[in-house]
Amino acid sequence: MHARSRNNARTVLIAAISGRALAAAAGLAGYRPLVADFFGDTDTVALAERSAKLPGDLQAGIDADRLIDTLRHLAGDEEPAAVVLGSGFERKADVVDEVARYFPLAGNGAAAIRRVKDPAALAADCAELGIPHPGYRWSAPPDPQNWITKTTGGAGGAHVRHAKGDIPATGRYFQRMVRGPSLSALFIGDGRAARVVGFSRQWTSPIAAAPYRYGGAVRLRRFDRGVAATIGRWLSSLTMRVGLVGLCSADFIRSVDGCQLIEINPRPGATLDIFDSAEAPLFEAHLRAARGDVFDLPRFEDSMASLIAYASAPVAQFPDLAWPEWTADRQAAGSSLIAGDPVCTVFARGSNAGVTRRSAEAQARQLQRCWEASPT
Repeated sequence: MHARSRNNARTVLIAAISGRALAAAAGLAGYRPLVADFFGDTDTVALAERSAKLPGDLQAGIDADRLIDTLRHLAGDEEPAAVVLGSGFERKADVVDEVARYFPLAGNGAAAIRRVKDPAALAADCAELGIPHPGYRWSAPPDPQNWITKTTGGAGGAHVRHAKGDIPATGRYFQRMVRGPSLSALFIGDGRAARVVGFSRQWTSPIAAAPYRYGGAVRLRRFDRGVAATIGRWLSSLTMRVGLVGLCSADFIRSVDGCQLIEINPRPGATLDIFDSAEAPLFEAHLRAARGDVFDLPRFEDSMASLIAYASAPVAQFPDLAWPEWTADRQAAGSSLIAGDPVCTVFARGSNAGVTRRSAEAQARQLQRCWEASPT
């Protein structure tokens, strides 16, 4: 019998700049992931039923012209139950609808993605819904020290820069700077309302070329119920307005005036690892919410952190390390790195957010000493 006789109801197609976290989440939920991403690292290959190189690169982005052929080749004779798209599609939203022509899409379509990633549209929705949101502009501000610049449709912190007095490059805009600690809410939309999975505190790992480079996140064990309820109402009203479905995240700054919504990521994001649970797998919840079905949410009794360990100096030939079990996205032995390249993701658990973040940072320093001391 041909391959279509296999249990395709448990086969899912995943495409993202990095597909490891989604592949792990799919496996935890009992699915067979077929993964296309840029890196094809050993973790992803081990987690995936099959894997392929996503066409494109980090500088130019996903190659839309070759994407469908890559996904169809990866699927082969199988008919996946769903395709789940991760990072990399925000700047090429039209490609999402093209993918949906060939595979059943579990997640947001192009219209929803464009709406929340368009600074003007998001600002207008927030104003109408009463959601505090910083101002934006396309022209150079008279007080650039109070503004940052972002790429329209950008994701992560690498595209964020301090504003200068000139007009930004095409595709970039100004957003008024809000000072205060960052807060992220992971939520699941069903097109009508949002349910918050949990909150995390994020931090940056700045370098001169990327002052807002993503550093890590820690899941908060406790959070103010009143603030949580307010954010939940905001996200439900935005979900209904835009029609958001599946796993999404919302980034806030907690200023002296309260929380302000900075951006919406209409896809599974960087905190998926620290919120997933075998008792209530988030991948299953994502698929169910995208179909409009009921879903369960996990509950947590501790805190968990993840951080990106970056190379602080060039590495001519990365050593063959004995990787600890608390790492993922591991750099391949023999690879050449420049300063600033990611080496791996580090995880830690603890009784509260502060203890857990410090534990993850200590583990990252321990690991850095290992790769810097190893002969190449």
